[in-house]
Amino acid sequence: MADAGMLRFHVPEPEVRPGGTPDFSNVTIPKAGSVPRPEIDVDPRTIRDMAFSIIRVLNRAGEAVGPWAGLLSDQELLEGLRHMMTLRTFDARMQMAQRQGKTSFYMQHLGEEAVSCAFRKALQRGDMNFPTYRQAGLLIADGYPMVSMMNQIYSNEADPLKGRQLPVMYSSKEHGFFSISGNLATQYIQAVGWAMASAISNDSRIAAAWIGDGSTAESDFHAALVFASTYKAPVVLNVVNNQWAISTFQGIARGGSGTFAARGLGFGIPSLRVDGNDYLAVHAVAKWAVERARANLGPTLVEYVTYRVGAHSTSDDPSAYRPKAESDAWPLGDPVIRLKNHLIQKGVWSEDRHTQAEAEILETVIAAQKEAEGHGTLHAGGKPSTRDMFEGVYAEMPPHLRRQRQQAGV
Repeated sequence: MADAGMLRFHVPEPEVRPGGTPDFSNVTIPKAGSVPRPEIDVDPRTIRDMAFSIIRVLNRAGEAVGPWAGLLSDQELLEGLRHMMTLRTFDARMQMAQRQGKTSFYMQHLGEEAVSCAFRKALQRGDMNFPTYRQAGLLIADGYPMVSMMNQIYSNEADPLKGRQLPVMYSSKEHGFFSISGNLATQYIQAVGWAMASAISNDSRIAAAWIGDGSTAESDFHAALVFASTYKAPVVLNVVNNQWAISTFQGIARGGSGTFAARGLGFGIPSLRVDGNDYLAVHAVAKWAVERARANLGPTLVEYVTYRVGAHSTSDDPSAYRPKAESDAWPLGDPVIRLKNHLIQKGVWSEDRHTQAEAEILETVIAAQKEAEGHGTLHAGGKPSTRDMFEGVYAEMPPHLRRQRQQAGV
């Protein structure tokens, strides 16, 4: 046998490093409206190519075109725009609050608002999301009080979670928002298990699992796909591909699969990719996947192609690992601007009304912030009671915890 030489270890490298020119030439973007919309009972083997394309509705002129268009009324689109604008304004105020020392930590959604805001409108009351820390739009779009969200961020006396969760890790059963776990991928298997339980009990509620591109490399992701495909769990398996897993570019987790949606093909799961910065496309694909789940047709894997404009968190400095102008070069644009332009093109919105809405939303968010800060912030005002750490853990408190509570004087 001929000597093949020394083996070489391969480590994927991003296209550009800090100081370089941003390059997204490797992102193939199909023409808006060019990807067909199959029936929900389609044989997954016949739509394998959809795991490598990108479903788009809004074209460069702001028009809604193609078979995935026409599912939302003008009023629903205007509401969706306000939801995204509210989330963006909420983010900006809470980011500022963290810099002022009012909370220890915060994570923005900048550039990704369409994913969670549009998806929520495809669900029904009682369906359950198992989110990551970047899907607060699920709450905003469902009318969850911003004051309660801020109270949780501040860990104050009115925090609905009594200071037990890291800031931005919300929980609301009423709004179908399962408690966030900071250890991503765990919620994927939880979502599939919840969906299987719903089917076993002959319920009508479905689950939605959420994960980032980086965490798809974890074993929980693959275990979830095994159970979802085997038992046809009524679940939508969402992968938010925002190009960066903290400071690691997506190629590390993606490996040789080409796309994250392609991961579902090996499990026989219908797998689609969608323009995550197109509110109409996100909603249309979410509705398609939700209808499949509710019709007992099993899981769907959806990859949202988007871009994380801001830092991973307030603990991160993205200038250390990517060019500062990279977000400006992202070819799929800004989700808020794109929906705004579409509504202007339709004649139901204008630049003046948009400016007015921005001012109204800012006023609403500031009012909520003042109310929340009246209950306390990280270093000032009311705090959850020490007694709270002993409550809500066991149905019947064991003797050793009763003793500890007594020793604490609470």
